[in-house]
Amino acid sequence: MSFFYTKKGDMMKIYVDLILILNFTFDFLLLLVVNIILRRNIPLYKIMIGAFIGSLSILFLFFKMSTFTLFILKIVISLIMILITFGYHNLKYLFRNLLYLYTASMILGGFLYFLNVEFSYKQTGLVFYHNGLSINFIFLIIFSPIILYIYIKQAIKLKNTYSNYYQISLFVKSKKLNLIGYLDTGLTLVDPIKKRPVLLVSKKDLKLDVSDLKTFYIPYQTINEKNILKAIIVDKVEIKGIGIKENVVVGIIEEEIKIDGINCILPEKLLEG
Repeated sequence: MSFFYTKKGDMMKIYVDLILILNFTFDFLLLLVVNIILRRNIPLYKIMIGAFIGSLSILFLFFKMSTFTLFILKIVISLIMILITFGYHNLKYLFRNLLYLYTASMILGGFLYFLNVEFSYKQTGLVFYHNGLSINFIFLIIFSPIILYIYIKQAIKLKNTYSNYYQISLFVKSKKLNLIGYLDTGLTLVDPIKKRPVLLVSKKDLKLDVSDLKTFYIPYQTINEKNILKAIIVDKVEIKGIGIKENVVVGIIEEEIKIDGINCILPEKLLEG
């Protein structure tokens, strides 16, 4: 199936079936990315059905309509794609799926636009061409899986990293200190008497006067050295999403915590019980 496109006396032959295949492949890859990153465990046949529905949106380019109308139709199609592929559970589930779909789409679309500008290819809709050769197919076959693989890898890494971030509030003698904590499952340090888990805060970020607080020292050992850690007991610690812990041991470390946006380290045991 072909379609003749004329502009200022020039005639170009566009194969609609090839464009549909191209669009289907893009939509399939995008839905697959959402499925992998969000761990939806959706079977491939549902992803293929959703991609087929999405590929039909390319037909809108062959009808006269305003840019706004085209924009609305594309949003509607993307909503239908998501609903058919992943189903509907609640609004949060729906918008999360849409967010990752649009993010992956913008990444691929951005690279296509870059190639279009960089190599001065002509463009008709989603088709970039030069001397009869569409770079979409070259890009799709060679670069799309690589780019999406990198995006999936980084997205999962960020998702796993930031899922270990917690909002922490320390309460000491009617004073409140707000911190951002990172859950370290490898932190097993406990105080030597009652075996309570120790929360670590850098000296720089512990904006409290500890001179009038009871301090004690906890021995610890690393691969390279043995040392002691200055510690205090705070009245309580509030961990958002977990609850309130009382009489928590806080270890004061001299060096700054070199994790993005983090100023305290949480032991996994503190989140239990």
